Amino acid sequence: MKHVEAHRIHRSGWLRAAVLGANDGIVSTASLVVGVAAAETSPEKILMVGVAGLVAGAMSMAAGEYVSVSSQADTEHADLEWERQELAANPVHEHEELTGIYIRRGLDAELASRVAAQLMAHNAIDAHARDELGISGTTAAHPVHAALASAASFTIGAMLPLAVVLVMPQPALIWSVSGCSLLFLALLGSIAARAGGAPVWTAAARVTFWGALAMALTAGTGFLFGITT
Repeated sequence: MKHVEAHRIHRSGWLRAAVLGANDGIVSTASLVVGVAAAETSPEKILMVGVAGLVAGAMSMAAGEYVSVSSQADTEHADLEWERQELAANPVHEHEELTGIYIRRGLDAELASRVAAQLMAHNAIDAHARDELGISGTTAAHPVHAALASAASFTIGAMLPLAVVLVMPQPALIWSVSGCSLLFLALLGSIAARAGGAPVWTAAARVTFWGALAMALTAGTGFLFGITT
């Protein structure tokens, strides 16, 4: 009978970008709406500001993720190209280097040397990328995937507090947007934790706390500097 282990590490790249985007979409849009509402702005202007924040935030998240993950990908490619040159110029040294890695992981010297030789014969650059550089298929950088996941999740997250703005009257807007957004954040933390196999309550409490802090500070700014319009 074949034993299959359901690991979740392969989800780490897109899950990180998606959770970051959705969390930022909820927190930034809700904070923006609460801060503007605290300044006693009209409902139309509150919605306009929220939509503008959604568009700007989604593009900012996409651009930021693409640039940062592209930088990581560039570094990985440079390291791999350097490793290819080293393998071509001095394969004996590279074999010794890989052998040393396996010895430090617990293999005896003879077995480590044999494992290194067999892995290098099969795919030398793959062996060195994985065991020397720490680059594998599950951790390699994918800029486009990260950018799309982040922008899409930000948009979805930002639409949640905006939906509350559309259905709630202005006198109840601050508390309704704040309360619903905290609920959305707790739900997001729970879903992300379940997808990643982490403790649900810890993740939910973490995102809810920081979201509440962000909205409280923004609302305070709105009250402090707000001008009736």
